Amino acid sequence: MAMTRSTFTRVLLCGLFMLAWTCRVAAAAPVVVVLNVDGAISPGTADYVVRGLNSAADEQAQLVVLKMDTPGGLDTSMRQIIKQIIASPVPVAAYVAPDGARAASAGTYILYASHVAAMAPATNLGAATPVMMGIGGLPGSGDQAQKDNKDDGDSAGAKSKPAAAPLSAMEHKMVNNASAYIRSLAQMRGRNVEWAEQAVRQAMSLSAAEALQQKVIEVVATDIPDLLRQLDGRKVNVLGVERTLSVTGAQVVTLQPDWRSRVLSAIADPSIAYLLMLAGVFGIFFEFSNPGFVLPGVAGAISLLLALFAFQVLPINYVGLVLILLGIAFMTAEAFMPSFGVLGIGGIVAFVIGSVMLVNTDISGYGVPWSVIVPVALVSALFIFLVVGMALKARRRPVVSGREEMCGSTGEVLEDFDGKDGWARVHGERWRIRSRQPLLKGQRISVVHMDGLILDVEPQAIPVNE
Repeated sequence: MAMTRSTFTRVLLCGLFMLAWTCRVAAAAPVVVVLNVDGAISPGTADYVVRGLNSAADEQAQLVVLKMDTPGGLDTSMRQIIKQIIASPVPVAAYVAPDGARAASAGTYILYASHVAAMAPATNLGAATPVMMGIGGLPGSGDQAQKDNKDDGDSAGAKSKPAAAPLSAMEHKMVNNASAYIRSLAQMRGRNVEWAEQAVRQAMSLSAAEALQQKVIEVVATDIPDLLRQLDGRKVNVLGVERTLSVTGAQVVTLQPDWRSRVLSAIADPSIAYLLMLAGVFGIFFEFSNPGFVLPGVAGAISLLLALFAFQVLPINYVGLVLILLGIAFMTAEAFMPSFGVLGIGGIVAFVIGSVMLVNTDISGYGVPWSVIVPVALVSALFIFLVVGMALKARRRPVVSGREEMCGSTGEVLEDFDGKDGWARVHGERWRIRSRQPLLKGQRISVVHMDGLILDVEPQAIPVNE
């Protein structure tokens, strides 16, 4: 029996030791945080990435993987992300994935700024030429510029290509500024400086294999486990200190955007901002047409404020905004001053053209699609005609309450009186009356004036049959 107790004790101690060892190993396992950047770079994206990097630093993560699939985005949001990456105490690996993804325009700058640049097969990066907000692409940039550069080596017998339009002073300033920025990032991370400048000045792009060959990136990985396997033991410079990545058996934690980041991203979406603006205009318009409803006015004011916030961060063409408001004014005028459809049709045309021009930029992902513009234009026209039509009908109806309705009404005297104040029944209600003439009980009277709650009356004329 003693031997059995001894054996049991040894087994129990062994089990406790193994449990403690397992817990210690689990606690010591490195943490890798994954942040997903999918879609255009916007203020919501920047808020999500900045807060994610801060959270990774608080958790003392070994590495942050910034998984990207983006067509580009706003310069201010991109620079906010890059500043946070450079200042991050946790190494950041920008990873263009999954297969078929891209890191174009702003995504290329973020890739260059990261401590490690990686791509999945069948992905691409580049085309980092800055785009003029609300005006379109820079002359000589984009696919046409690449085609012209390629055609420079054609034989003498080939047709000459028209020269690209010269850049203005402002466009030169933008390109030079962007070129210097990405060049400084390339120099800081020891990546291909020449190609970085070509990506800005000539809108060049590279596939994953070409980027690896030209030392634009360090790793081509099929997925995140493959990426971590290749990065294990790699040395990176973080805030001037060389660190060795140890991600073997790392616990991968994916941080999803919270409600705040989702709301910011949704508001910054051009289609949502467009709908919020219209909801605000129509809500306030309905409230002014029908005072006292309150709800349309409150909802309209909130929607309009949210739209104005979105317009601060979107490349808004204010000519388009004015055309939208002019179209709404024309459609409203059609209801008040019928012009056989001229004002109404003109208003719809101005509304549609303004909607197309509202977010007028070559930045991919920033625009209002036709699938939103056409239905909204039709619904807006129907809404305005319906609301204004109801208001006009209500205005043409006879007055059924208030001071105006009481004047001219008839009633019956309730008691005899000799010109002083008396009482009469008008519209089934008991009213105090006064008259310059004596009145008899039961006599019919007409109301000629209303002074507060006292009615000035006179005897009702009795028609005489001839």
